[in-house]
Amino acid sequence: MAIKDLLALKLYTRVARLGSFSATARESGLAQSQVSRMVAELEASLGARLLSRTTRAVVPTEAGIEFLMRMEPILAAVDDAENSVRESGELRGLLRIGMPSTMAIRVVMPRLSAFTERHPQLHLELQLEDRWQDMIKEAVDIGIRVGHLPDLSGTARQIGTMHRVIVASPAYLARHGTPTSPHDIKGHRIVGGPAGAQGSSWQFEREGQISRVDVHPQISTNDTAGALAAATGGLGITSTTSWACALELSNGALVRVLPDWKMADLPVHAYFPQGRSTRMAARAFADFLAQALSEGP
Repeated sequence: MAIKDLLALKLYTRVARLGSFSATARESGLAQSQVSRMVAELEASLGARLLSRTTRAVVPTEAGIEFLMRMEPILAAVDDAENSVRESGELRGLLRIGMPSTMAIRVVMPRLSAFTERHPQLHLELQLEDRWQDMIKEAVDIGIRVGHLPDLSGTARQIGTMHRVIVASPAYLARHGTPTSPHDIKGHRIVGGPAGAQGSSWQFEREGQISRVDVHPQISTNDTAGALAAATGGLGITSTTSWACALELSNGALVRVLPDWKMADLPVHAYFPQGRSTRMAARAFADFLAQALSEGP
């Protein structure tokens, strides 16, 4: 395979993922006409139309989707082969990372410069979703998730833990009173969020005493930032991680409730979809994040 052919394949996968020739051109540093021509030549050599082009969108055809799914692991393997012999240790290529949006914005992004400076030629594509996406379909190399993992086909590695806390706004507590024991939670409005999605109860522990409280959220959201916004707005008490609410705690927008009672820590996992556990860049990112988490919020 010629270098030109390899470039054409890489350009095709990026156009298919980004849905844009112009975005791919900017990313690759090429002219849009070059990208369009090389992808067209690839289609001609294969005798198949890979992309459906309209004035509004560029989307893979059925054949294009099949080709994309087969080519991305091959191109990732090529990147790894090159990285394995690069004496500088600098990684190159594309690394696709899936993680919850609030974790990315509040935990990872502020610390990411050290990783990107170490690997300036490594392109990172972050997919920020609180839901568990189909990582095989989306070609994600590594997924970062807080909480217990469902049964999945792949490899998982625990890279840290996060403390779970309950918080509320000072205004809410001034209106409704401050709980002094877990039992008092029953009389309060609850905001349900991802970190609090541990069934229908919250469990607390202090000096060997365990207290479990059934909760019934008045408002629920699948987004951590949404739950924090609701709590900050005085809608109730929410359960989250100390990492997620560190900013609000520091500026006084939220305060800890029942700080003397401990809730169960939440594990943080790096998840490698089946067939991607050997990617050097993915393992390097997991190592980096494990170190960052060990340093605390």
